Amino acid sequence: MNARLGVGFIGSGFITRFHIQSWRGVRDADVRGVWSPHRERAEEAAALARTLRVGEARAFASIEEMVAAPEVDCIWICGPNHARVENMERIVTALGRGATLVGIACEKPLARNAAEARRVLELVGKAGVLHGYLEDQLFTPSVARAREIAWARGAALSGRPYLARAAEEHSGPHMPWFWRGDLQGGGVLNDMMCHSVEVGRNLLTKPGAPRDSITPTKVSAQIASLKWSRPEYAELLRSTMGPEVDYTRRPAEDFARATIRYVDELGLPLMVEATTSWSFVGAGLRLSMELLGPEYSLSVNSLDSGARIFFSRRIQGKAGEDLVEKQNAEQGLMPVIGDEAAEYG
Repeated sequence: MNARLGVGFIGSGFITRFHIQSWRGVRDADVRGVWSPHRERAEEAAALARTLRVGEARAFASIEEMVAAPEVDCIWICGPNHARVENMERIVTALGRGATLVGIACEKPLARNAAEARRVLELVGKAGVLHGYLEDQLFTPSVARAREIAWARGAALSGRPYLARAAEEHSGPHMPWFWRGDLQGGGVLNDMMCHSVEVGRNLLTKPGAPRDSITPTKVSAQIASLKWSRPEYAELLRSTMGPEVDYTRRPAEDFARATIRYVDELGLPLMVEATTSWSFVGAGLRLSMELLGPEYSLSVNSLDSGARIFFSRRIQGKAGEDLVEKQNAEQGLMPVIGDEAAEYG
């Protein structure tokens, strides 16, 4: 292995670029490559890495070429959901031809359905390397620090926490394929629920304790299409995302919630309430977390920024996301997220 870890990205879109931006806070590792079926997009993402000085990245002609490159030790799978199995098969094929890797990490979700997820696990097992999925929210600095203090002070003096809530909400995905259940694997449940469930579990788990120190005993969940299947919004989707996105005939859920019951080591009940939504309209993406214990509580809201800016109605410019991800307005009092890649973990 190289002295510094070299990472190659499959995919060149929104999430790959977010990872590249976050690399400014990563030590002892470099972005060394990008592959995409769209060569020009791969070139742009690699150029972004070089501009940010997070690695001498280059665009590769194929996944197999990137896996075999001596400067690439790990692969980050960040392409579309419907390509997960194919991407893993190509990685394993390259390894079978003599290429070597240290690890493979996959963006959520692992796959579109259980059968594909089992195939991805089978393939990564065959690869024989370190592997995992790219969770971020439980590493959010404010969440990590608040959890540490809640357990060190509140739980130590009054007892362990018993209820965690976590939610991720915004107004909908960027790309047309994300809105299509056949390509994405469903709607907001498959897209985002893993984050909220994992944050809740993490908050309820004592720092340093193994994952199985709390045991899930019951899961109940609900999904609904609340906003985007309404005729006027289905038409808006069709006009902005293309005719293949038709929520009058093929809707996916834009709201999901789950309640997960656990027991701790002593058999005491614990609970996680998780909510995700593509039907939230506010300043932009909102991540919220809460933890309740006998004599204490914790709360985090990503839109409670330390900076805000106000634009009067006389200032009218083009739409963008320069203030906050999934931004829904350019006027009024808006939060400014100083470094989203760090704020979101």
